[in-house]
Amino acid sequence: MSSLTHDDLGSAAQRDRRRRILDATVSLASKGGFDAVQMRAVAEQADVALGTLYRYFPSKIHLLVSALARQFEDIEATLSRRVIPGDSPADRVEQVLTRATRGLQRDPQLTEALTRAFMFADSSVASEIHVVGLKLTSMLNRALQGDEYVEGSEPTDEDIAVARVISDVWLAALVSWVTGRLSADEVNEHLATAVRLILR
Repeated sequence: MSSLTHDDLGSAAQRDRRRRILDATVSLASKGGFDAVQMRAVAEQADVALGTLYRYFPSKIHLLVSALARQFEDIEATLSRRVIPGDSPADRVEQVLTRATRGLQRDPQLTEALTRAFMFADSSVASEIHVVGLKLTSMLNRALQGDEYVEGSEPTDEDIAVARVISDVWLAALVSWVTGRLSADEVNEHLATAVRLILR
């Protein structure tokens, strides 16, 4: 069973309810990380019945992965309002990843919660994982194409493959950061090296 997406919801009230649920999730995770996100606490803070919450999001993992997708959607919206600096695809992708990573690192508890949920997600969360992948691919595709990017354009198979590999490296680096195996600076160095190797 999948989460109800924004597009699944027919009324403004339903979409507002979904937004409140995700806002409550992010708020709780920012204060206490993964363990602080309990379904009953989310329902109370979002002012919805517990049964309603489960209709929108079947589990805590569905909820947090959907919140991760929304974080990437917000990052992409910010990127779409300005020119991404850089003379090459590698330069621009590095800029996007550095900016996004810094944003996530400013809220370590939230990032820990979202990253752990992504790690724990199994096949029942495939739809939500797919949405995260689409957001990341779109964000990186914008950087890869630079001035040639056309809003809403479909990425090529090669663009999708490149974005997928870079996304995998990025998420692995975030896991290393939230578990204390890499510092923030080391994450950025690791990403820069990966991008240069993939896009040289």
